[in-house]
Amino acid sequence: MKKSLTVGCVIMASGLSRRFGTNKLLADFCGQPMLCRAFDATATPGIAARIVVTRSEDVQALCRTQGVPVLLHSLPGRNDTVRLGLSALLEQQPERLEDRVILLWGRDLSGCIFLPGDQPLLRRETVEAMTERFCHEQPSPTEWQKETEREIFRLGAVADNDPTPLVGSPVLFGSSFFPELLTLPENKGGNVLLKKYPAQVRTICIADSAELLDADIPEVLQQLETIARQKG
Repeated sequence: MKKSLTVGCVIMASGLSRRFGTNKLLADFCGQPMLCRAFDATATPGIAARIVVTRSEDVQALCRTQGVPVLLHSLPGRNDTVRLGLSALLEQQPERLEDRVILLWGRDLSGCIFLPGDQPLLRRETVEAMTERFCHEQPSPTEWQKETEREIFRLGAVADNDPTPLVGSPVLFGSSFFPELLTLPENKGGNVLLKKYPAQVRTICIADSAELLDADIPEVLQQLETIARQKG
């Protein structure tokens, strides 16, 4: 019988939003702060525990009102956000998910998905597809967990008239990459490992490339909101 794999999620919310002008994660998107879209996308049984990592006290307050675990810090680098979030998930701690309290042990965490807080069109179904692919990639009961934990899954989409898929976030790392994620170079993120281990990277392609788009400036946020309203 296969052992169940356990996936955690770090929601990246430590950016300074310099191009946006204000904290974009708190900007209105279809009647709620944009970051709430990330909460909704990750509210799935495929994710055993999640945590938001932020430098904003306002974001921290929002997370608390929404019942989403949050870690407030003041460190400058992207590597800091990755390390702090993953470290928090790897510690023994109770995490509130839906109406359940799950006690997660780090040694049972088989993978971790790193998800930006500024991709408001990312759907819960897409996150579920990534976690399901990770958890069921290997058919052999003996090799299934060991091999899957040595793989990296990233989101992508095939553009019209271009066989090379667009690639982006979120990215799901198997647990064999945890030591390197915890010791990334200063101000570097998980892309370092995508470049270092290309043979281990699997692209999960989706039909709608708009899910890959982030809202770096107010004009783009408005465009994404228009798309969201058109899709209902």
